[in-house]
Amino acid sequence: MMRRLTNSIRRRGALALALGFAAASLALAAPVSAQAYQCSLPRTASVPTIARDGPQRQMSVIGYTLAVSWSPEFCRTREGDSGQARQCSGRSGRFGFVLHGLWPDGARGWPQWCSTDARPTGPEIATQLCRSPSARLVARQWAKHGACMTQSPRTYYRVSAILYDGLRWPDFDRLSRKPDLTAGEVRDWFAAANRGWPSGAVGIKLNARGWLEELRLCYDRRFMPARCDRGRFGPEDEAAVKIWRGL
Repeated sequence: MMRRLTNSIRRRGALALALGFAAASLALAAPVSAQAYQCSLPRTASVPTIARDGPQRQMSVIGYTLAVSWSPEFCRTREGDSGQARQCSGRSGRFGFVLHGLWPDGARGWPQWCSTDARPTGPEIATQLCRSPSARLVARQWAKHGACMTQSPRTYYRVSAILYDGLRWPDFDRLSRKPDLTAGEVRDWFAAANRGWPSGAVGIKLNARGWLEELRLCYDRRFMPARCDRGRFGPEDEAAVKIWRGL
């Protein structure tokens, strides 16, 4: 019981640090609409039922990953997919980098599917839909990852939003036109736009054909940028990268 209470206090302390650090960076950040063109928020949203599809893992948290997906690549073959209509149809706006999720990391693997009875409300999900344009994605991120960080969906979404909104987004459309683009140049492009962010804290995920799918931004326990481990770092700096322009 005492150990559980201590862990809870530590989690609350770390989340408080996150709020303070990321809120301070908002003064320099571009608005969230910079990655969500003509997106408007509904007042509420349906709350999907999320079924656990993997093992429960509880472990000490040593850092975090903010995963942001490049929407033009995701929507490249999904414009007619009714399940991805908000993000990909164009009727709810056009998106650049969208918030995939905030994930806690452990020393060996990551915690997931921690036990909780808490569920997000429709209005809580709605507040995220210009960052993460899928109610199912928003609900799933809480169930799989957020419940291992905090007891409240509201707190999880708030921390995720502050971290995401605190980022500055360089022009990836312009970068995509650069010949012989490399992973190192993508990292440097992002780091140059976010003062104090080391390029080694920018992980990259490419698909099998070398197209950019996601950036995985690495943080320590205090929510300060930290060098990614090998698994999150992705391709080496010399690797070729292609960026699909779909905006």
